[in-house]
Amino acid sequence: MAKVYILIFVIGILGIIGYGAKYYYDTTQNRIAVLTKNNATLKAAVETSESSIAELKGNIKKMGALNNKLQKDLQKAENYGDELRAKLNKLNLVVEALKDSKSLERRMNGATAKIWRGIMEESGNTNKYDLPEWLQRSDSGSGNKDGNEDRTGNSTNSSKTETTPAQ
Repeated sequence: MAKVYILIFVIGILGIIGYGAKYYYDTTQNRIAVLTKNNATLKAAVETSESSIAELKGNIKKMGALNNKLQKDLQKAENYGDELRAKLNKLNLVVEALKDSKSLERRMNGATAKIWRGIMEESGNTNKYDLPEWLQRSDSGSGNKDGNEDRTGNSTNSSKTETTPAQ
């Protein structure tokens, strides 16, 4: 009888060891499958991030070039603004307006229309009728095309006396 108990005990121990080995094998295989799946996901994520980094580096170079161009354009615009300020400082519009306000108004409207047309052309709109109503040519003669049609000379010296007949 002791032999039977020892045999049952040995078979039980072998069964427990076999079950433990099978459990270990199954859990290890499941873990390997999960880790393989996670590894594939991580590889895809790494490839995506590397391509994104390469694209960002390219975009940074493009943005740097565009920023440099924009900076140069800004400097040109500031220089142009300085030129305009200098020209405006040379003119004495108050005295000129007191002398011949109609002529000054026509020249100012003409110059404004010229600037407006330039803005419209730069924006791609070449329709001549997109000027504001007050800048469009009328039969009364206000608002000439280039702002200099009614002037006899290019001098901006406001100390020169000009006489115009009353209209």
